[in-house]
Amino acid sequence: MTGVLSRRGLNRATLARQHLLERTSARAIDVIEQLGGMQSQAPLAPYVALWTRLRDFTPDELSGLTEDRQVVRLHLMRNTVHLVSARDCLDWRALFAPLHAARFGAHFRPGLRGVDRDALLAEAKRLLDERPRTRSELGRLLAERWPDADPGALAYAATHHLTLCQVPPRGVWGRNGPAAWAPVESFLGAPLRSVPVDTLVLRYLGAFGPATVADIQVWSGLTRLAEVVERLPLRRFRGEAGEELYDLPDAPRPPEDTPASPRFLPEYDNLLLSYKNRDRVIVGNRPVPLPPGNGATTGTFLIDGWWQGTWQIRDRILHVEPFTELSSADRDALRAEAARLSTFLGLGP
Repeated sequence: MTGVLSRRGLNRATLARQHLLERTSARAIDVIEQLGGMQSQAPLAPYVALWTRLRDFTPDELSGLTEDRQVVRLHLMRNTVHLVSARDCLDWRALFAPLHAARFGAHFRPGLRGVDRDALLAEAKRLLDERPRTRSELGRLLAERWPDADPGALAYAATHHLTLCQVPPRGVWGRNGPAAWAPVESFLGAPLRSVPVDTLVLRYLGAFGPATVADIQVWSGLTRLAEVVERLPLRRFRGEAGEELYDLPDAPRPPEDTPASPRFLPEYDNLLLSYKNRDRVIVGNRPVPLPPGNGATTGTFLIDGWWQGTWQIRDRILHVEPFTELSSADRDALRAEAARLSTFLGLGP
């Protein structure tokens, strides 16, 4: 054990490795990998997430990566859609297969009574090899063979048990399309690989540490990770409440008085979702909003490193709604950052 980390110290360590203390000049794909992927349930949310972390980021950079298949969107951590590099997709997808199958069994199994699972998956794979298809289309086609089954359950069986990704124009700035699915290995032209879960834990700590075992499990959706953490060469700390925290030995942990400028985050940003105990960024256990939509029109913002309000675009104007009274200096800094976000989103003055 190497000491106690205050809540503010955890906040600054997290912001540093999330590139929310200083924007980075790194390439978008490198930051996507360093962050362990980006939540992409709302397909355009990663554009705002990268804008707030990178210097001189433009939507064309991520659109190009998406269309060139250097990044891909698929169900991974927590069985939610994430944007990851093609390399991480091929390395990590097999780690989550049991999780995805279990989530299907918990929610959709009754709709498949009397359906042979192997035959269903073989037929779904055949249909998806023909061309990418939405869940709605896939369910309708599968129901032609299994008319007594629920079409939605048939489609979800395919997307939870086969290794699939969503294909462009889904997630392309200015051309966002429906969520159409294709087999990962044929889409990327490469086979899945087998990597130990140790690599996933290390990547999490590089993006979100210092953290507890419970934090890692919440982010990933995986269980029984204590034995993994124990065998890794990590530094150990205590939090203010006595919890045991783990971290990479040389990861940044800046002083707790390090300044943190206002930052806008998109909906679903993993900064707010990737901990069992979220009080390093959230005051008062406030629930994180998870609005519907394609993204880039609503989100949250940080003041001094803490979640202090929400933003939303209405009538082409960016509106901010703080939770608490802000100081004059914070209001001015937030307005300046809001003006930069408005320019990025093409809203004009």
